Amino acid sequence: MGKSADKYLEVWDWGIRENGFHREKNRVSESLFSLANEYSGVRGFMEECPAGADSLIGCYFNGIYENHKKINETAYKGIVKRGHFMVNSVNWLKTKVIIEGEPVDATLNVVSDFYRNLDFRTGVYTRGYTVNTEKGKVNLKLSRFLSMDEPARAFQTVEIGADCDIHAEIIMSLDFNVLHWGKECYFEGAQSRFGDDGCAITARTLSTRQRVTSAMAVEAPEACACRDFCEGKEAGKVFSLELKAGETAVFKKFVVNIAERTPQGDSLSLALKKCAESKAEGYEKAAEKAESYWRKFWSESDIEIEGDAENQQGIRFCIFQLQQTYHGFDPKNNVGAKGLTGEAYSGHAFWDTETYCLPYFLFNNPRAAKDLLLFRYHTLENAKRRARELDCKGACFPIATLSGDEACDLWQHASLQLQPSTGVAYGIWHYVNVTKDIDFLRDYGLEMLIETSRFLHSRGDYNAAGSGFGFYCVMSPDEFQMMVNHNAYTNFMAKKTFLFTLEAAAKVRERYPAEYAALVERLDFSPKKAEEIKRAADAMVILYDEKTKLFEQHAGYFDLPHIEVKNIPETDFPLYYHWSYDRIYRNDMIKQPDVLMFMLLYNGDFTFEEKLRNYEFYEPRTIHESSLSPSVHSILAAELGKLGEAVGFFAFATRMDLDDYNKNTSEGLHTTSIAAAWLNIVYGFGGMRSDGEIISFSPTIPDIWKSYSFRVLIGGGAVTVRVGGGKAVFERHGGEIEIKVYGKTVTLKDRLEFSLNEAGIKNEEKK
Repeated sequence: MGKSADKYLEVWDWGIRENGFHREKNRVSESLFSLANEYSGVRGFMEECPAGADSLIGCYFNGIYENHKKINETAYKGIVKRGHFMVNSVNWLKTKVIIEGEPVDATLNVVSDFYRNLDFRTGVYTRGYTVNTEKGKVNLKLSRFLSMDEPARAFQTVEIGADCDIHAEIIMSLDFNVLHWGKECYFEGAQSRFGDDGCAITARTLSTRQRVTSAMAVEAPEACACRDFCEGKEAGKVFSLELKAGETAVFKKFVVNIAERTPQGDSLSLALKKCAESKAEGYEKAAEKAESYWRKFWSESDIEIEGDAENQQGIRFCIFQLQQTYHGFDPKNNVGAKGLTGEAYSGHAFWDTETYCLPYFLFNNPRAAKDLLLFRYHTLENAKRRARELDCKGACFPIATLSGDEACDLWQHASLQLQPSTGVAYGIWHYVNVTKDIDFLRDYGLEMLIETSRFLHSRGDYNAAGSGFGFYCVMSPDEFQMMVNHNAYTNFMAKKTFLFTLEAAAKVRERYPAEYAALVERLDFSPKKAEEIKRAADAMVILYDEKTKLFEQHAGYFDLPHIEVKNIPETDFPLYYHWSYDRIYRNDMIKQPDVLMFMLLYNGDFTFEEKLRNYEFYEPRTIHESSLSPSVHSILAAELGKLGEAVGFFAFATRMDLDDYNKNTSEGLHTTSIAAAWLNIVYGFGGMRSDGEIISFSPTIPDIWKSYSFRVLIGGGAVTVRVGGGKAVFERHGGEIEIKVYGKTVTLKDRLEFSLNEAGIKNEEKK
């Protein structure tokens, strides 16, 4: 792939550790040590905000965004005139430590024994170091965590001890002066208030007028002197103490953050009240709750790998960060491509939410999966408005968004990429296929499908002969080709969307005839329009060669100049930064899977030979410039018996950020790639497929692993799969279920054992 790992973290099964300060990797560490709880997120920056390191202080709230100041009034119709972005918000962790009148800077030479530690079992991020002063050694330890159950609550501790007598000041504050990308602050009108037990500050975004309020209360040693301070957009408390040799002083900070998309009421009083309640409950109780949350989570969602410590750490890192990013707290939230870990991609959600992220939630937290789809339903009117901007009908879902409006001002992406819309349709199909939730179709899904099909039908067209329907001038998931005709992914997924819309309509009509009649009347979905969609689906052009078994990525792809991607120097990555923009379009190089992608999504539609031929043709042409790419290749490689390649791609996927393969982890984590790493285990080596009538498995295991196991929710209960020692063991928790294993349908009641790669049951079910 022309990319290499950049390793500097300790390998640890249950967390990540950085021993010693790696100055050149500081922003990478800030991303890796990020915390989040869907409601809010905070990068792993140093509370003291030291001047001696490149840093991006980042505190974010899901759904709190700003509009770009500049409006492009000269833009052609259909090109976005004003985008929006997730805005950097209040720094509720800001802390200054002053020893004998000198501010502490963790990045200077006077500091030793620096470490950072993030424990996946507790959700606690801890950092510490020793300051070597003229009087002696001063030890500092700082910890933080976010509540997963009550997401407005956050916690911080600062511990200071010394082997000598010292005078110290600890300044803890709430600061709205944080700069977005280190350049500009987007909050104004700050107001602060001090209460008996703490302080609070509130401010609004410049143009969207959303409000964020932060409150803090501190439990400090009794010997401390304390005073309030307020300077513009910052409010806090100053603690002074005389620390004796051998003593340790602990400061516990209780924080409540209230983020309001539509501000209402007195948020300062509310935040102070909740903060006082949090302090009254106590830090230890909150920490116990957090640990209990994660203990339960891991008991239900852990993936264990025996014999591969690096990938064990990698997959747990992925699962931990994915759960932090989203777990169905609010159906008005989505999964941003960087989660809540950085400002790259402006916090936007992309088309990969429904294709890469949804399966994880579908098999671990079905309610959260439904909520992800409800985000699209709640923004359906935005999608319909976007379709009109593109001279089309129906609903065109955006390529990048926070609010539901299209935020991407690159016309070739925002106007030519149709996979967000087909991705939403696929997500609805996948959810219903697994859960059998026809009520969801009645209440939400069918309306989205009809409007999506209406858009696709109006965006596509018939060829000059009138015999073939397809899409012209598009950009596919590959993204290294634009303005192409009859892209195989686009045409195939649109055909599936048309057919599922008609199938969903029939299901709702049969079960809920009255509701169906009202819906189609409201949406003007007449039998004639349904027939038009059916005709387009039947006439869809799919470029396929019966002799070679190859799908041509788009019309003319096979004629493009060839480039050997393995010969591209590593120093050229990322290509967008080192190649002129048009250069990437002038050859057959592929950014990320296109044909292989739809062969994975609808795996059962294709023969083994078709998958093999297309994998062997397209894999060498793929540069994996997208973080989404390795997992798809790994999953298909495992299915095709190429376990060596599958393991190589898998390691790349699970440790994409930990080892900074793409040299851009500093900008934030690759959240959807993290979800794809989960797919890599369950769909790849576990061989699970969910596009059939029942769930199927065909487990394999790499030679370097002794065993692995995972757990999925299916049919109202759990199925645990353990693979190793030449066998695959399936255990059911919660009533019997039919599944397929190696192509054979079996009833799983308790426990079944199979010999690896054999088509039948080795041992009868054990009671």
